[in-house]
Amino acid sequence: MPPFVSIIVPCYNEQATIRQLLDAVLAQTYPHSQMEIIIADAFSQDHTRERINLFQRDHADFSLRIVDNERLTIPAALNLAIESARGEIIIRLDAHSVPNPEYVERCVHALEEGKGTNVGGVWEIRPGGKGWIAESIAVAAAHPLGVGDAMYRLNPQAGAVDTVPFGAFRRGLIDQIGGFDETLLTNEDYEFNTRVRQSGGVVWLDPRIRSIYFARASFRELARQYGRYGFWKWRMLKRYTNTIRWRQALPPAFVASLIVLVVLSIWFFLARWLLSLEIILYLLILIAASVRVALRNHKPFLIAGLLLSILVMHLSWGSGFLFSLIASPSIQKHG
Repeated sequence: MPPFVSIIVPCYNEQATIRQLLDAVLAQTYPHSQMEIIIADAFSQDHTRERINLFQRDHADFSLRIVDNERLTIPAALNLAIESARGEIIIRLDAHSVPNPEYVERCVHALEEGKGTNVGGVWEIRPGGKGWIAESIAVAAAHPLGVGDAMYRLNPQAGAVDTVPFGAFRRGLIDQIGGFDETLLTNEDYEFNTRVRQSGGVVWLDPRIRSIYFARASFRELARQYGRYGFWKWRMLKRYTNTIRWRQALPPAFVASLIVLVVLSIWFFLARWLLSLEIILYLLILIAASVRVALRNHKPFLIAGLLLSILVMHLSWGSGFLFSLIASPSIQKHG
């Protein structure tokens, strides 16, 4: 008998994608009798719960439960779902993701082979809406200029990494290192994986474990997402000062340099020259990358779309990081 698996899903206002997730879980090659889904919903205001209820009606023999997330945050949702879980193995998924049919089977196999303490796979980024902006954002979310060395968004080899999306782990890991940190409203997965690695565990990425992830559909949503990422990344780095990576340091350094040069250019010609040079070089890099991707994909709109998407990602992430740093300047090292 294979181990019992609990799939945990934080959820809020996901009417557009929740049924796709549930249908994808139903299509898993892993035995249905050894799976359950626990959705921690933060009182969705759209038709999310109606669509979950329709799925339950259509598939009454499939184990699915909803728990109310009164604390309304993602890490709280994850902890509440884990508390309600019956499984020996916990697999996290998101309500705007669609796992491949063998996703659960491959996660369990990797854990049973001892590949890692927490295992995960790669994202296939898809547009979160219709139109050239949504498609451009999806391309940017899988481009090295947009995500740096985040291997789960690229085309990696199997191996140990800093973090994986979602993740699958044995329930005993929670007893060992604790649950998700509810003081972090974003970056809770990276923080969790940091504790996994600090405890001597291995975070393992297997590119055969694949899921579709729907990117944001508008520049406004993208800016809010990456501003939030940057803000909470600094809050995490206050505790784990040795975990920062070059890809995380570049956006705030870029935004800070723009701010300093703009101020200095009021008085100094050299500052105006350096500011112009920095902006020109930055735009040339983005234009070159955008033209290359547009030609490869035969989609001219990506010249402007990819440039704007990456620009929004960099400026929002960097600004959020700097704002968080200014708002809480003291560093308290953890671990």
